[in-house]
Amino acid sequence: MNDRQSGRRAELAAFLRAARARIRPEDVGLRGGGRRRTPGLRRQEVAELAAVSVDWYIRVEQGRVGAPGSAVLDAIGAALRLTPAEREYLHLTARGEAPPRRHVAAPVSASLRAVLDGMPLLPAYVVDHRLDVMAWNGAASALFGAGFGSGRADNTARLTFLDPESRRTQLTWEQFARETVGALRSASARHRDDRRLRAVVAELRAGSREFDLWWEDRTVRERSHGSKRIRHPVGGELSVCYDLLAATDGSDQRLVILTPADEATERAVRLLVADYSQGAVGGPNQVLRAARTA
Repeated sequence: MNDRQSGRRAELAAFLRAARARIRPEDVGLRGGGRRRTPGLRRQEVAELAAVSVDWYIRVEQGRVGAPGSAVLDAIGAALRLTPAEREYLHLTARGEAPPRRHVAAPVSASLRAVLDGMPLLPAYVVDHRLDVMAWNGAASALFGAGFGSGRADNTARLTFLDPESRRTQLTWEQFARETVGALRSASARHRDDRRLRAVVAELRAGSREFDLWWEDRTVRERSHGSKRIRHPVGGELSVCYDLLAATDGSDQRLVILTPADEATERAVRLLVADYSQGAVGGPNQVLRAARTA
């Protein structure tokens, strides 16, 4: 056993002991009566709650066992009432890899909506793992059109592959389209039972020859930033950078922010936003909506 493995086992043992000490018997439905030499649960109680051998669990807490399986770690984590962050730490410490993500459906939070409101000159929107558009600001409508976020434009993958206008206006269409396929391929591995995601992929495969071809090449991509050029009917050719900021609450929501890549684009976006704000009833941020929770 090398030093790294030894260090992991020691840290795992210390973490489990600390987590066990924080749990009261009554927290997990056990009677808390009787005298206990140390606070928290006994090792035997944790083993019983996790449905593992008492002797094996004792060896784990003594740093004398190799990396437990992922399912066993989840059972121990459930017994110890670990938070999502603690569960990830448990897996990283024991196995050196993060556990499978658990999706937690949630609406767009009020604070995230405030972030969108607070960026009146930067087109921004929120998508989920299916690339459904969940919320957006007036600058996004000014750039992509008043119909952005509704109809076929309620999903950026459908917009990219099934809207002929998108192909004409996205001057770097193939690059962005391939990234979109890779992002959906990555999401499909994390959310195998998501019927809505499967329906989106099926629709795209049936409606786009390119999507079907690129889906079959098994390219996987986690898009985080990039750049693209857009031909806007009023603003002309625009060069923008985009960044995706991921939520860490299990909702798989991502805030997509577009920033001008040059001064000419910045001037054009300012004019587009100003024109949209003057023409939009109720102001530029009227179109935020709640997330799908299906």
